[in-house]
Amino acid sequence: MLRAVALACLAACFAHAAVKLPTLLADHMVIQRGQPVHMWGKADPGEVVSASFRGETKAAAANALGQFSFYLSAGTAGGPFDLTLRGANQIVLRDVLVGDVWVVAGQSNMEWPVRWASRPEAEIAAARHPRIRLFRAMHRVSEFAFDDLWGKPWAPCAPESVADFSAVGYHFARFLQERLDVPIGLIQIAWGGTPIDSWTSLGAITKDAALMPALAEWAKLMRNHPAALLRYQLECRKWEAAAALAKAAHKTFTQPPPVKPVGPESPWKPGVIFNAMVTPAAAYPVRGVIWYQGESNTSAERAPLYGGLFRTMIEDWRRVWNQGNFPFLFVQLAGFTTTPDSQWPELREAQRRALDVANTGMAVAVDLGERDSIHPKNKQEVGRRLSLMARALVYGEQLVYSGPLFRRTSREDGALRLWFDHSGGGLVVHGDALRGFEAAGADRRWMPAAARIEGNSVVVFSPSVPAPLYVRYGWADFPDCNLYNAEGLPAASFRSD
Repeated sequence: MLRAVALACLAACFAHAAVKLPTLLADHMVIQRGQPVHMWGKADPGEVVSASFRGETKAAAANALGQFSFYLSAGTAGGPFDLTLRGANQIVLRDVLVGDVWVVAGQSNMEWPVRWASRPEAEIAAARHPRIRLFRAMHRVSEFAFDDLWGKPWAPCAPESVADFSAVGYHFARFLQERLDVPIGLIQIAWGGTPIDSWTSLGAITKDAALMPALAEWAKLMRNHPAALLRYQLECRKWEAAAALAKAAHKTFTQPPPVKPVGPESPWKPGVIFNAMVTPAAAYPVRGVIWYQGESNTSAERAPLYGGLFRTMIEDWRRVWNQGNFPFLFVQLAGFTTTPDSQWPELREAQRRALDVANTGMAVAVDLGERDSIHPKNKQEVGRRLSLMARALVYGEQLVYSGPLFRRTSREDGALRLWFDHSGGGLVVHGDALRGFEAAGADRRWMPAAARIEGNSVVVFSPSVPAPLYVRYGWADFPDCNLYNAEGLPAASFRSD
């Protein structure tokens, strides 16, 4: 009798379950034009779910696990439309636009909101762009792949929705929308302070033996975690005591609290952000990705792996989205005065070399950095430079979209002549003389070098290096360098050896 009652209750729980959609499928969303429209979610096993959009209706039955997935035909930009789903219940998604969807991803400089960037009051007040739509994902980690991207629902771009949204992402979309006149959707999956290891699947990392040190680094952190946690707890007690003494003495206490060490549930664990935030986002067709990350990989242990991890991550994302080599546009690290053991120049070089990956572009930001802030406020220009790349590489405009990129050297009379791609209307110096160049001979001892522009090349020479073989430029965490093209875009740092 009890068993029968239990079965009846269980059956009642599962009877006529409402169709449930993932968080990304909602009012105000932007659907990617030119791509099949993905409908997915949950319903009763075997339940037929239909979707009607722009005069077309498609349907599919939920599988034995109650999951359904099917596609409507691709279409051109437009809207607003209604999109209706029917199963045991009916869901009508209102104010749906069709345009271009971009993923906004990375760590804190991508997550940095409009309210903290330059000119926040004016930018927020002017942010009335109803055809730009914003989706901001929650921070989540997981040991397994999630099927839903939790976050703040889609919202038209307005002062109240843009203030806490990515400043780089917003300005990228604003500049693009002004030129393209099509709806733009942004899916923000950024998380401050996270390394690239977390954004890459564990499967992709383990396929490459050269990336095994990334897993070893995590294992070392976990071995040291118990002792690090004890030290942290001791430091917290000391900090609390010092704060109490200051309060009792009516003194201002400015010492920052201790930083909690990386633990087992940390977003630094390889693969955990990929599982929780990238995989569910990949169910949503997109136009491409803009990426700003790297600061958390600049330590002496992590920087040498960045080049391999970055390439692997790009390929990994393209695999999970299953849309081919979609555009992947990224920002080279800005200038910043770092700790002695960091390797910002080396990481910038790894980013530059990632341009060998098909359909990528790099916005140089070294000149936008602030010596004492890892979060430079001029996100408007970062967004503009990313939009220039998108306009040229994705939308086919004929324009100069990059600063000079080193191509090759030739030797001549105790000097080196450098040739660049993306010289645009010509190489120019911002200031009286070129700065930031160094030369080295066979001994690879780097010495300061003078440089001058000759046509579309730069001649580099140094009295301390009579037979130069190699040259590097902007090779510092906060470099003093000033080579641009006539269009005002800065040259990327590089080394020729």
